[in-house]
Amino acid sequence: MSADFLEQMAASSRERVAVAKRACSEADLLARALASPPPQSLQRDPTGFDLIAELKLRSPAAGQLKSGDEDLGARVTAYARAGAAVVSVLTEPSRFDGSMAHLELAVRALAPLGVPAMRKDFLVDPYQVTEARLAGAGGVLVILRMLPRNELDALIDRACTLGLFVLLEAFDADDIELMHEIVDHHPDNAHAVGAVKLLAGVNCRDLATLQIVPLRLIELAHLLPTCVPRVAESGVGSTDDARRVAAAGYEMALVGSALMQGGDPGALANAMLEAGRAARSVSHRTSAVVRGGKAARDGKEVG
Repeated sequence: MSADFLEQMAASSRERVAVAKRACSEADLLARALASPPPQSLQRDPTGFDLIAELKLRSPAAGQLKSGDEDLGARVTAYARAGAAVVSVLTEPSRFDGSMAHLELAVRALAPLGVPAMRKDFLVDPYQVTEARLAGAGGVLVILRMLPRNELDALIDRACTLGLFVLLEAFDADDIELMHEIVDHHPDNAHAVGAVKLLAGVNCRDLATLQIVPLRLIELAHLLPTCVPRVAESGVGSTDDARRVAAAGYEMALVGSALMQGGDPGALANAMLEAGRAARSVSHRTSAVVRGGKAARDGKEVG
């Protein structure tokens, strides 16, 4: 997944938008989206650690993960019943075997459980954000290094207009610097009341080699905005991984290939959640002890 790969995906995405706009104008699509039922909102668990469980049939790095004849509705339902806060759905067709039909299917399966679906794709146009909203998605992924700032703002502004949350995806420190600028530009969404609007994610996949570099999640964690939930993307495939990223300060983990390849995705998702929440609990207790000790010392010094 090189920079060239992202450029290819962006070009392919623009071609899909052009085709879609010939079939339905943006004005008509937006009107239909605004008239559709409100999407499920993303609600955080009070324990401080949540899972974004992913539905994807193929990965350029791992190859075929599942066949298209699997019961996808049963899979996303298993994710939600295991406690996933969000189900991410790949809709990119050429390299991930995804489709908008998969997103619509996931939305229908998740609706009774109150869990939102997120469109994960190489979005380049607000039209695609509107497509996601019309399909019933509660959020979208935005890859920060794919587009210039004005085009990123257009995607995020459309998502805000439609009531969707946005997962901002970064790969390195430069992306995170841009992420800070965007979060600062949308202060109302950084501290949304009752529902999350912006998420700050780190994808630890090396864009040149396609390999996962888990250490990057730890190295970059302290650079992320702290006023929005932080998401560890890629590199989380076990309970130990979930424990590690939770201890590093991540409030969410996006897990795809491990859940798609595992024999019991619901059990693995639940185990990851338990491990991550236990690590967050330990981290919170440790922080409280440190703060209490400092307060006691400060009080003694003052006296």
